[in-house]
Amino acid sequence: MFAMIADMRDYSTTSRRGMNATSGFAPLLCLEISHADLSSPIRVVHDNQDVTHGGNTFVAIDFSIDLPDDQDRQIPSAQVGIDNVGRELTKWLEASNGGEGATCRILQLQRVDPEVVEWECILDFKNVKMDLRRVTSQLGFEDLLSSPGVLLTYRPETAPGSF
Repeated sequence: MFAMIADMRDYSTTSRRGMNATSGFAPLLCLEISHADLSSPIRVVHDNQDVTHGGNTFVAIDFSIDLPDDQDRQIPSAQVGIDNVGRELTKWLEASNGGEGATCRILQLQRVDPEVVEWECILDFKNVKMDLRRVTSQLGFEDLLSSPGVLLTYRPETAPGSF
């Protein structure tokens, strides 16, 4: 379900030992959702126990995520689905116009040393959908490289007096 993104040399020694061991431990994936309307970010960890990182508690909750890949000529994008337990996420999404302007920080940690961030990525929330049981969203960046550099170009149709 979770793909390793970084090269093995980017991971700490503890992580490399755990990943290479036959009875190794899986990395913890954490999400930190930030928005101007939130007094503090929503922090969740894909595990069965809470974890503390940087003085903040990440609440254990089930979620699924397809991590972004690192392909040439492609904007990184991810998909995330979070269980809607307690409906706090739904209340915030309704109040914030679908979470527009929110960002999601994806962290990869190890339970043995949760202060060491093995890998992280910050993406924008886009196309949020929700139902009674789950909130799903695409994560990515705005495609600025494919957009025109100027709003108006001088062509015969837009500036007939120049031609």
